Parts: sequence; structure tokens; C-alpha cells
Amino acid sequence: MKRYNVCVIKGDGIGPEIIDEAIKVLDVASNKFGFEINYEYFLMGGAAIDVFGEPLPKETLQNALNSDAVLFGAIGGEKWDKLERHLRPESGLLKLRKELGVFANLRPAVIFDELIDASSIKPEILRGVDIMVVRELTGGIYFGQPREITKDRAFNTMVYTADEIKRISKIAFEAALKRRKKVTLVDKANVLETSQLWREVVVEVAKEYPEITLEYMYVDNAAMQLVRSPGQFDVLLTENLFGDILSDEASMVCGSIGLLPSASIGGKVGIYEPIHGSAPDIAGQGIANPIATILSAAMMLRYAFDETAAADCIESAIKAVLKDGYRTRDIASYGAKEICSTEEIGTIISDYVRNDER
Repeated sequence: MKRYNVCVIKGDGIGPEIIDEAIKVLDVASNKFGFEINYEYFLMGGAAIDVFGEPLPKETLQNALNSDAVLFGAIGGEKWDKLERHLRPESGLLKLRKELGVFANLRPAVIFDELIDASSIKPEILRGVDIMVVRELTGGIYFGQPREITKDRAFNTMVYTADEIKRISKIAFEAALKRRKKVTLVDKANVLETSQLWREVVVEVAKEYPEITLEYMYVDNAAMQLVRSPGQFDVLLTENLFGDILSDEASMVCGSIGLLPSASIGGKVGIYEPIHGSAPDIAGQGIANPIATILSAAMMLRYAFDETAAADCIESAIKAVLKDGYRTRDIASYGAKEICSTEEIGTIISDYVRNDER
């Protein structure tokens, strides 16, 4: 029997609650499809700061490096916002991504028909939307040096190499091969030299994928088009800062940030996490929506373990649960037949996976 080792980082706020439900679903799926998952639990973020005085303890990093995948909840909160930058929870996540070498962030944004009214965009514009944002994750302005802030002046540096652009581009084109065979490069090539290099490199990579249609769009126009006509997009390829903004916009086009997962891949070990934050204001109340985390766990099965059938089963179960009217409080206004707690919706999804006849 195949066995996978997963480093579990629950994090802060609602992180522990939503991770528990994802593991509940994973346990049912692994039993059903004949593989085992061994979980080891470690601290990162605010929880680690409180215990160890740092956001990413060496023990956590070492276990992550030695695992087959990292399943991650959420970190951060007002409690730690006034710490020095290198001691804040988010610094731990940035360091983890860097150390694991996960340079590609995949964020699917898919419309669930049952929740189409949750978006502020007209249903006729949204129907059938299925976008994959491929964001470069370890370069650009977030990591560029030099950077500095003084009393009356501050600056950051955006830097990219051709190799960094080439490797993320290949991820995007490979993703497009399994989808609708279209890549849109989002940049600001009319202003930024880094974007000009992106265009040059992506054009060369595109020659290796003649079946893929490549289009270009300036980031300001892309932000507008995501709201105006999101159905035109298949795979969106972009650098770190633009991808950070556009992927969050895409999530709200879909109506709820609590429904969307992500996978950070490209290195030896991937990180699988929901795109929402730690929501400390609702932590411990049993009302958090775990669906994005459960979908992230399905992405882990698909990308880290190649357990495609199990991933498909979990995704189908979530669609069926939503179709049958089960909702957490955040999406209760849209066709709810029964409002469920965090634990209840996790149990219901688990039952649907268990009873799937595939």
C-alpha cells in the first residue's frame, strides 16, 4: 500500500478548525482508494512565535523538507501585527516557500452553479467560468534587493531572471494543455523592463507548445476584464505582485474567498492551502467554511501524490453537497437548505466521499 508523509501546519485563527475537517475527508478518501497518509503536526506563524519566539522554527522547516507535502491552514492576526517584519507570521510563510523552492502558485477560480448568485457579477456573465491563475511565487518585488525604508523615503526592487520566468511559464503551458489550451500573460510591458523580459521569454517558451494560444494583457486591463468578462480567461500567467492581486480578485468574482484552494509547487515539496486568511474574529465559533481547505487537500492528492481518482471524488462530493443545499454561514444566503457548522459540513462531505460509487 502506498504511504505518504504530510507535514501539517494548522497555523492561527481558524486554521486548526479547517485543517481538522480536511484531514477528516482525507482519511475517508485514503481508506476508500487504498493508500495511507501519515500526518506530523508542527507550528508556524503566530502559534510558533508564542512558543518559540520565531514564526518558522527549524524543526518545522526540516520536517517540511523531509515530507511529501505540506498541508497548511492560515496564519497571522492582530496580536502579532506590531512585531518587527522578520518576526511576523507572514515572514515565516515567505521563508517556507523560499526554502521549499515552490516557485509556482496555482489558484483555480471556478464558479459553482449553486452559488452563482453569491457574486456581485451578473449570473449570465459568470456561468461556466473556470480560471487557473499561475503566479510566480519566489521572485519579483517581494524578494528583490535592495529594499529600504527611512523617515521620508522608501524603495523596493523588482528583479526577475530569464530562468525564473522560463520555469513558471512551462508550468502555465503544461496546465493549459490539460484545460482549454489558452494562456494569457499579464504584465506591464509598456512601462516595466521586467515585464519586457517576461514577454521575450514567454514568447520563446510558447514555441514549444504550438497547440496553445498565447495572448498578452496589461495588468490594469486584466483587472477590469476579470470583472467585465471573466469567461474569456483560461490560464492567467503573471509575476508575483500582479498575481497576488489578480488571484484575490478572481476569488471574489466567484463570490466567496472561503471556497477557493491553492497549490504552491515546483520544488521538492509542495504547499497546499486555502487562499483566505486566519479570520481570528470567528476563530473557535465553529462557523468557518472549510471547503477551500478540503479542496486544497484534493489538490495535494492530485499534484503531490498523483491520486487523481481520490481528488476527483472529493471535488465531486463538494459539488454534490453544495447542490443538495448544505451551507456554512458565510454562504447561507444562497440556496441553503441546511446551515452547517464547520465540523458538520466536513462530516457531510466525508460521507459523500465514502458513499461515492466510483
